[in-house]
Amino acid sequence: MNFVFFSPHFPENGADFCRGLKKAGATLLGIGDAHYDALPAVLKQSLDEYYRISDMEEYEQTFRAIGHFIHKWGRIDRFESLNEHWLELEAGIRTDFNIFGTKLDYVQNLKRKSRMRAFFRKSGVDIIPQRKCSDRAGALTFIRRVGYPVVVKPDSGSGASMTYKISNQRELNDFLASKPADVAFVMEQFIDGLVVTYDGLANRDGEVVLASTTHYDQSVMDVVNTDSHMSYVCMPTIDPRIEDAGRKILKAFDVRERFFHIELFQTRRDKRIIALEVNMRPPGAWITDAINYSYDVDVYQLWADMVVKDAAAERAKGKYFTAYASRKDHIRYRHDHQAVLAAHGDVIIRHQPIEKIFSKAMGNFAYQMRSKNLADLREAVRYIHAEAPAESAIVHADKLPQDAQP
Repeated sequence: MNFVFFSPHFPENGADFCRGLKKAGATLLGIGDAHYDALPAVLKQSLDEYYRISDMEEYEQTFRAIGHFIHKWGRIDRFESLNEHWLELEAGIRTDFNIFGTKLDYVQNLKRKSRMRAFFRKSGVDIIPQRKCSDRAGALTFIRRVGYPVVVKPDSGSGASMTYKISNQRELNDFLASKPADVAFVMEQFIDGLVVTYDGLANRDGEVVLASTTHYDQSVMDVVNTDSHMSYVCMPTIDPRIEDAGRKILKAFDVRERFFHIELFQTRRDKRIIALEVNMRPPGAWITDAINYSYDVDVYQLWADMVVKDAAAERAKGKYFTAYASRKDHIRYRHDHQAVLAAHGDVIIRHQPIEKIFSKAMGNFAYQMRSKNLADLREAVRYIHAEAPAESAIVHADKLPQDAQP
């Protein structure tokens, strides 16, 4: 298999996917804007050839790179980035070169929230009342139907960017006055609930070969808009209602040979499951590694073996809870990094800064923790997120000397 990986250097786990592809036996060809010398060693060892372009947003440069690869290596069998930002570019290249996978005639169904709804209806999973928000009259008509509060978000977008809760007429006026004219928005009824996910791999026949679920502790919209920290837990077992909804949605979208990341609302009052959106890519925010830790698998290799060899491993069973807790630089925390490690080092398996482009949602620094006891992880998250008293010195808690911590 000749596999072209677009942007293998970013995000950083692209190198893990490339490692898996090489081990599975693919001829691996990379396209990116980083200089070859700047690539991590594991990525250099995986790539059979790397083609540098100056602007990854310029389609013609990628088109020429594919032409070069075909001339040298023969037919290209797969073209992927595993990144939502490049969905349309991927679909264009696949269409122009007749490469397996999603083409231009289908990709908007995976990008636009308004287009996803037809597939949610087909699946039979509950959906949120929604309409396109193009003008004041349409917005007011919708609000008269569902009432305040409502949520507005870009029709095409991810990560809660430009997503807002609107609770009254003043906030609606502010949104309409400030929203970018070139961005299409949708308006949805506000749901009092939290996001749960159905994540995993579907093989070439559309069969689920790996599945997991992650439960968020906060609204990602609120995390982004209030610049707060966040936490989630990847669970070792999946609520049957989440599994049922996820499988119905996968069938409606006819997902094959792909990662899937399906976001659902679970209502606080009655735990009802409601379809939110689909992302045909690996989940972000370290969730791929959370799946590895919870299920004792190598999801990067499982995906590569599925793609290259159409391999079908026995579906893994969960063994651990895996939690994520982030910190924001502007928040003063009660316990510094060394105190966190001293108190909860027995469950912490990873800690490091977050790439700036992802920090609004994921935090500036994060901890990942694993345990068979969920209570231990909940206590660690509370400890990590505990904020310093208001009267403490006005410096970031992590900058204080160890002996000066409250």
